[in-house]
Amino acid sequence: MKKNKIDRRHFIKTTTATGIALSAGIAPAISKGLAGEDVKVGIIGLDTSHCTAFTKLLNDPDAADDIAGYKVVAAYPKGSYDIESSISRIPKYTEEIKTLGVEIVDSISALLDKVDVVLLETNDGRPHLEQAIPVLKAGKPVFIDKPIAGSLSDAVAIFEASEKYNVPVFSSSSLRYLSNAQRIRRGESIGKVVGADVFSPASLEKTHPDLFWYGIHGVEMLFTVMGAGCRKVTRFHTTDTDIVVGTWYDDRLGTFRGIRSMKSGYGGTAFGEEGVAEIGPYESYRGLVVEIVNFFRTGKPPVSATETLEIYAFMEAADESKRRGGASVYLDEVLEAAREGSE
Repeated sequence: MKKNKIDRRHFIKTTTATGIALSAGIAPAISKGLAGEDVKVGIIGLDTSHCTAFTKLLNDPDAADDIAGYKVVAAYPKGSYDIESSISRIPKYTEEIKTLGVEIVDSISALLDKVDVVLLETNDGRPHLEQAIPVLKAGKPVFIDKPIAGSLSDAVAIFEASEKYNVPVFSSSSLRYLSNAQRIRRGESIGKVVGADVFSPASLEKTHPDLFWYGIHGVEMLFTVMGAGCRKVTRFHTTDTDIVVGTWYDDRLGTFRGIRSMKSGYGGTAFGEEGVAEIGPYESYRGLVVEIVNFFRTGKPPVSATETLEIYAFMEAADESKRRGGASVYLDEVLEAAREGSE
């Protein structure tokens, strides 16, 4: 089969082979205690504001019932080895998180001895696979903050490890849980979505595929309202802007505009059979934290591995399109290459 000649059945076969159809088999790994009153949460990586923001919500003595009972008790600070913007933040966030009653430990193994579940927060996606493996081996459910990994092949390997150790993994940007985006996804505002245009900042980090670093926020919004099923990607790139056009298997079109030259927010427009709706505006981290806690309680990731890997395949295909001068790239092609790279 030529790589540019694909069909939906082959895509499903390819993605399933990466360990995507996992939800039914993973849930039993959750221990009964994780739905109790005092579940201990650990954090790996203190180089992002998410660490303190999530901890303030979870450790609030007046936390609402939807997140109550899950307290961050320990953190391992180490994050990136060479991204200065990440390394420089660790001392500040370490001191700040101490004031929230969190113990600082000197290794992931020491952390795992003290906690029931894990938030993998390292801003740099490249160490995520290495950091996630001991967590999964220890049987601890883990939320992996964006980007799930520094490469598509590592993302595939994380889900393969999740299947191997029968421990659930969940990853998402907080932008997925905008109220408007969720109403659109559920079909409550404009019926079936026939297309969408989204935008977000898209600063670049040379160690990561272009959109993995910050464009993930906008791409996650796009998939939230469009759903999985993107067939191919075409990217238009300039110094200041990226425009990525995705063609879905049912011929719907979804576009992502990544902005680098001006101050921008997060949002977009969804087009449905019953009207047009705004996707934004950005609200807060709380919606994501609620989903994380529910994931820890149930063992069921709210976003399928299929969709998560497709999001990262979309971004990897966008990089490949850029390398090919704007030619269309099929997601099947980059997923197959990533599977080979993870073996």
